[in-house]
Amino acid sequence: MDKQVMTRLRYTFLVHGVMMTVFALIYLFFPVLWGDLTGCMSNQVPQVFRIFGTAILGLAMASLLAYMETSWDKVKIVAQMERILNILFPIVILLALLFWDLPTIG
Repeated sequence: MDKQVMTRLRYTFLVHGVMMTVFALIYLFFPVLWGDLTGCMSNQVPQVFRIFGTAILGLAMASLLAYMETSWDKVKIVAQMERILNILFPIVILLALLFWDLPTIG
């Protein structure tokens, strides 16, 4: 049972790392294009989106490093961090949609 859970967790880290790397590269190298496509402010302040892309890339690298580990003790902190982020991001996006005029792409 533990091996199945660990295998699923490892693949979750892999998928998360790959998806976050794609978004990070978009934010880093194409913030103006992304802003034009989505209506976000990245076409007006691309530097902020590049910094955001750097932060996302760091999280992606943590997920990919966790994917390569086999011990729960070594990935526990990354799993906890991702759990917290996956709770906070939807809350902030919902607040932004309701009160801060976030484009509907959010």
